[in-house]
Amino acid sequence: MKIAISTEGKDLSSVVDQRFGRAKGFLIYDVNTNESVYVDNKQNLEAPQGAGIQSAKTVIDAGADALITGNVGPKAFTALNAAGVKIFLFKDGTAGTAIDKYGKGELELTSTANVEGHW
Repeated sequence: MKIAISTEGKDLSSVVDQRFGRAKGFLIYDVNTNESVYVDNKQNLEAPQGAGIQSAKTVIDAGADALITGNVGPKAFTALNAAGVKIFLFKDGTAGTAIDKYGKGELELTSTANVEGHW
């Protein structure tokens, strides 16, 4: 199973980016091997529109089964949900802490977008 985490950096000590569509990048963590790969998201950082949908495509194409992020807008939520990616919200801390909390079942699974588009 793979988990995508929106991050401000390239490793498990990086802070979880609170913005999904305009996150600096995504750490793709494999829970079976405990290995991670960083996927840059700079093409969406300043996109005038469509950043959420394009970021969702990036996460889906990376093979993620779940996403951990601070916030997710309606279009990104719809795209991720349609692909079967479960979305968990995490507000403060590092990617490593988020993965630990995910493993303990301490993260909130969201059933809707929690911010408006263009947040």
